[in-house]
Amino acid sequence: MKLKTFLIVFCAISLAVTNLSAQETIQVIPREINDVLTNPGIGFMTFQRFNGDTLNGGLRATEGFPIKYQKFNGNLNNKNYPMTSIAYFRVYWRFLEPEIGKFNWAMIDSALMTAHKRHQTLLLRVAPYGGGSDKDVPDWYRSIVKGPDLWQKKWRVDANDPRYAEYFGRFITSLGKHYDGHPDLEAVDLAIVGFWGEGSGADMLTQKAREDLVNAYTDNFKKTPLLMLLTDAKTNKYGLSQANVGWRVDCLGDLGFPHDFPVIHKGNPGWGHMENIYPQRIINFGMKDAWEKAPVSFEICHVFKQWKEERGYNIDDLNYIINESLKWHISSFNAKSSAVPKEWQPLIDQWLNKMGYRFVLRSFSYPEFVASNEKLNFKSWWNNKGVAPIYKKFLLAIRLTNEKRSAVMITDADITTWMPGDNLYDDAVFVPIDMPEGVYQLQIGIVDRQSHEPKVNLAIAGRTPKGWYSVGKIEIKD
Repeated sequence: MKLKTFLIVFCAISLAVTNLSAQETIQVIPREINDVLTNPGIGFMTFQRFNGDTLNGGLRATEGFPIKYQKFNGNLNNKNYPMTSIAYFRVYWRFLEPEIGKFNWAMIDSALMTAHKRHQTLLLRVAPYGGGSDKDVPDWYRSIVKGPDLWQKKWRVDANDPRYAEYFGRFITSLGKHYDGHPDLEAVDLAIVGFWGEGSGADMLTQKAREDLVNAYTDNFKKTPLLMLLTDAKTNKYGLSQANVGWRVDCLGDLGFPHDFPVIHKGNPGWGHMENIYPQRIINFGMKDAWEKAPVSFEICHVFKQWKEERGYNIDDLNYIINESLKWHISSFNAKSSAVPKEWQPLIDQWLNKMGYRFVLRSFSYPEFVASNEKLNFKSWWNNKGVAPIYKKFLLAIRLTNEKRSAVMITDADITTWMPGDNLYDDAVFVPIDMPEGVYQLQIGIVDRQSHEPKVNLAIAGRTPKGWYSVGKIEIKD
């Protein structure tokens, strides 16, 4: 009798071991989609506006003045303009420090709150001054530091006067201490000198002034990304020596230099940002590889309407501009909230599908069942079909869910290392000890660090209303 019982138990154990070792590995190959995705930190941005606001209707855009809010009707869509995840604002120093040492943080607070409500983050530039008397440095600074405008350098005041770095640098220091790491602050332009903060004359700064102005940003923005204007070798290389700064330029689309010489070109002979200035400066100023660590952002030269109606750009011109920007690893684009011509929309959509990062899950493999309090091993193959990595430190997560229970398990993946092209990531996560037996949907998502809610749309089918992607079913059994 005892022998019979032993044989029965032995057979049962043997069968269980056989079943565990014989379980199949499930491989899922998701279906790729070609939809235009709105994702954090990439794509078009609104300018001096938020999602849902009326677009800029003219050939020029205004900037620098206190933020004015349009009446919002609850519709976030942008007519004749892509949906965006970034709202870009530029404000002159005089409006943010109207009195010496008294800062108008309420203006930025309101912008951050509005951006959040419109499903955006805020990209900010504080320009020290603009080109007219109503865009001057703060009145209090003008009263302290006398002297004429220095128009030949596009300086309104002498930026080599040590008081300039002292006072403007003090404001930037306060700005960084107040807002660095704010979850709704996308990035800050490292603007130090020149009309509109564009950097004209940065090459004329003394090294002391240059370092003091740059350090005001790099010493105080350790979490929020910084974007340097492409100004000069000394300033850009010094900035890179202090932090992983990205870069930006403000005249994408200037075809002044002939790209089919000797055919008549569309601008000034022998000079142009797109074909002459930018390609050389990117290399000479040390910015060629900066995109690997920090974002690259561009701004349109004028607006689309001006491109089409005054410059006469055609589809070939647009395609050339787009391809150059992709070669330079663009993540975001400020089109100044100007409408996209209808006939250009298909090409703009293709651009958006390559701008920044675009994650396609090519394959996901996992076991057909697992026990609670044990490891769920998986293998994944990703293709970043964009031209840049993701710079935000979101988390790759696995979710198990059914009608009884849901659990989110965070992986150790550093998705900021997923460069354009193929990326393999294999890992294992522990299934919670109290997960009931049953069949679960296995889902994946790229989630926020705090809420563990999905933040990034993937270029695959299977998205749930809450942003997770179902890849298959898995059974939990003891």
